[in-house]
Amino acid sequence: MVFTTAMMMVRSRGPDEFWRKRKIFKIAAHFSGRRRNCYSIAIKAVHRALQFATIGRTVRKSDMIDLWNTRIKAGCEEHGVEINNFKDSLSRCDIQLNKKVLADLAIWEPNTFRALSDLAKSVAIDYNLPGTEKYDKPSNVVTRGLLKK
Repeated sequence: MVFTTAMMMVRSRGPDEFWRKRKIFKIAAHFSGRRRNCYSIAIKAVHRALQFATIGRTVRKSDMIDLWNTRIKAGCEEHGVEINNFKDSLSRCDIQLNKKVLADLAIWEPNTFRALSDLAKSVAIDYNLPGTEKYDKPSNVVTRGLLKK
């Protein structure tokens, strides 16, 4: 760098400032108006956008969990089993499927989900879980009796 005066050398902050500003302007490239061109305004807008992005990641996770729970509940209601009995019966049978897989089965594989709900009904009746008085024991399910208490 060439400095014409000593004062200009003092004012120069070197290449670090250029790259620091460039990083902020690169993030702010899609903003409109002075939020993309003016550094002091762009830096505030970028920090705010990054903060919202951080919050958005946790919100997206909770939204997906709510969607999965809704789909599982709808599948259980379709096949006439309560969701609490469904989850409890599957855990008693050592069927370890997470919410995402159960939701995908409820939407895309209805026959498989029906088989799981029939198994859950049968196990719930075997264990006398609350609310099983209204269940009819499925005839197409073979269980090994009471597995564990």
